Amino acid sequence: MTRTIKIGIIGSGGIAQAHARSYLQMPDVEIAAVADVVPGRAEQFIEKLGLTGAKAFNSHLELLDLDLDGVSVCTPNVAHHRTSVDALNAGKHVLVEKPLAVTLEQGVEMVQAGKKAEKILTVGFQPRYDPNMQAVKDIVQSGQLGNVYYVQTGGGRRRGMPGGTFINKELAGAGAMADIGCYSLDLALNALGYPKPLSVSAYTSNHFGTNPTYHREAEKFEVEDFGVALVRLEGGKVLNFKISWAMHMDSLGPTLFLGTDAGLKLTPAGSGPWSGVWDGGIGSITLFHDIQGHHTESPIAVQKHDRNIFYEKVRAFVDAIQEGGPAPIPGEEILINQAIIDGILRSSAQGREVDIVIPEV
Repeated sequence: MTRTIKIGIIGSGGIAQAHARSYLQMPDVEIAAVADVVPGRAEQFIEKLGLTGAKAFNSHLELLDLDLDGVSVCTPNVAHHRTSVDALNAGKHVLVEKPLAVTLEQGVEMVQAGKKAEKILTVGFQPRYDPNMQAVKDIVQSGQLGNVYYVQTGGGRRRGMPGGTFINKELAGAGAMADIGCYSLDLALNALGYPKPLSVSAYTSNHFGTNPTYHREAEKFEVEDFGVALVRLEGGKVLNFKISWAMHMDSLGPTLFLGTDAGLKLTPAGSGPWSGVWDGGIGSITLFHDIQGHHTESPIAVQKHDRNIFYEKVRAFVDAIQEGGPAPIPGEEILINQAIIDGILRSSAQGREVDIVIPEV
């Protein structure tokens, strides 16, 4: 018989509501507490969602004094690190929203804290629970493509720039890279088995975000809205990564896996100015290969499903707590994702290729 898992939610914005609504669908979960640094916000959150019995706090440290099994960290990016480390040190399992942290050093400390406490640190990449994303990984890992030597990933919104905390460098750490670029990196790196990055040469800009013609908060815009990078990976692989919140173009191209025996082409699902990136589903999958010397293109059927992948992400966290299992999306993996973003920003700032060194954890 399963026991009731007691959960605390830190942060009370839109993403926290998505976490809470997922937990509320689970009979083996009790949302015991909510914390938000803005006075009154936690109380409003509890009332709005009908979280009977949940306690409200202005400090996550007070919340962590409770007898909780785990927490969802749903704060602005800048607070992911401190909040998660404090929770792990307090003996709580942690589901932290993406991106893992603002800097590589913060991510390293988070992973180290999880290992020391022997608690779960998992990161909120819900596209991993899309069955089509899982099919892509299965294809790449099956060896059908042979030796995968080149991957192109990323995506571009014609117009899709958020505001508020997303464009404040102190709070977000990065712009399009941290918001949607991390999904594209996870798609490629997870399929490859998360090889370590060695170096990166990158360029970033924010021509649209800082222009009042395109953004209503242009005077507050401090992060990148576009980035492109060439990342060298261990095993002789190279990753061509590109991302955009806004551009005068309909697409930055599909995601490609080029192998010595076959190639795989993916296009994202959705349409409209906010589409074209990998925070959603897959629109098409095509295998390019030769059959008896003939160039052949084999469409792979995209599975139609009604799976709530956000719920699946949260459920996987609860199951891991219930079963004493490993983190569903381990912080150690996403640390590699974070290291690439860190390298991209350093390379762009310095105008040259830089090495990527991930400390041992």
